[in-house]
Amino acid sequence: MAKSTTIKSIETLACDAGWRNYHFVKVTTSDGLVGWSEYDEGFGAPGVTAAIERLSARVIGKNAFEHERIYVELFAATRPAAGGVVALALGAIENALLDVKAKALGVPCYDLLGGKIRDRVRVYWSHCATWRINHPDWYKPAITDLDGVKAIGAEVREKKFSAMKTNIFVYTDGKPVGWRPGFGAPFQPEINVDRTVLRNLCMHLEAIRDGAGPDVDLLLDLNFNAKTEGYLKILRAIEKMDMFWVEIDTFNPQALGYIRRQSPHPISSCETLLGLREFLPYFNEQAMDVAIVDTPWNGVWQSMKIAAAAEHFEVNVAPHNFYGHLCTMMNAHFCAAVPNLRIMETDIDRLAWDHELFTHVPEFIDGHLVIPDRPGWGTEPNEEGLRAHPPKNKGGLLNYGLKK
Repeated sequence: MAKSTTIKSIETLACDAGWRNYHFVKVTTSDGLVGWSEYDEGFGAPGVTAAIERLSARVIGKNAFEHERIYVELFAATRPAAGGVVALALGAIENALLDVKAKALGVPCYDLLGGKIRDRVRVYWSHCATWRINHPDWYKPAITDLDGVKAIGAEVREKKFSAMKTNIFVYTDGKPVGWRPGFGAPFQPEINVDRTVLRNLCMHLEAIRDGAGPDVDLLLDLNFNAKTEGYLKILRAIEKMDMFWVEIDTFNPQALGYIRRQSPHPISSCETLLGLREFLPYFNEQAMDVAIVDTPWNGVWQSMKIAAAAEHFEVNVAPHNFYGHLCTMMNAHFCAAVPNLRIMETDIDRLAWDHELFTHVPEFIDGHLVIPDRPGWGTEPNEEGLRAHPPKNKGGLLNYGLKK
């Protein structure tokens, strides 16, 4: 059994992903093994590629089996600017090293995490209606009215998914438009929630619930689109709706704890946090029912530590997963091994060419993702497919609110 493999090179690759790009790390070892991870620059984090490439010099020549030592060394070298894109770069490198190590041992990555607890993971259909409204050029059929929202709710049920998550929309002359002031679209820096937003949100939720029926769980993602007052207004407006959870992002754990203690619905949060140090104030405040962990950002190994801390505070976890198929597989291994799992996020609406970009795509049966048993993450990018869809020089949140 191999006990070491030396890192020979680290490369970054990218491809077109419609309204954004997909990004990948490729680690090659001296004995020809290749490990992969997927990372993201579109969710408010431009520059991760540059950070990975700069940090790679400290990784070449190291033993890929010693991923914890490499992570600690890279953290020490970047400690004065810990967090942000630097943390995302560390996570991307760690995830590729886990893939290398698992392939060297001939085991799935979940075996490195303690072994799998479950063979299948319940998923929710994320950005349900959202992608078809916000990005109609890439996700079909386009949704242009409440009838379309109702129809996708029915589609979720017919395809045997048991949970779905949507976002906030305002309807003008019957046509939905995403309401994302927290991301500058529209540009309303005061981020207030008025009667129009509340009325339209209720209308949207009622339509998708009407389509899906009473047995499909409904989740709502509010992102950073309100302040404490606004979040409480929304929670009061939807008090009588049966919500699986309401997802809220805020930089203040005390504010979130205040909201949770008044909420009629379970609260999830923390998808933008980096490292256990950032999660602990939220755990101490008992600020959320479910802690959302972005494993591509944090690194899956580090994410297991966050999940273990969550368990101490009697909190379950769920992965943040709205990227490409490799990220889905990385999150699948986290979900397979972590005891205190609530549910897994995934996007069912996909780009027409997503299947060309990866060697294997996720398998869903009755609303559950089947955990693969192939070595490593169980899929990797198809470099020929990546070359066929070269990346664009724009996209992601940086384009929100800009006129075309």
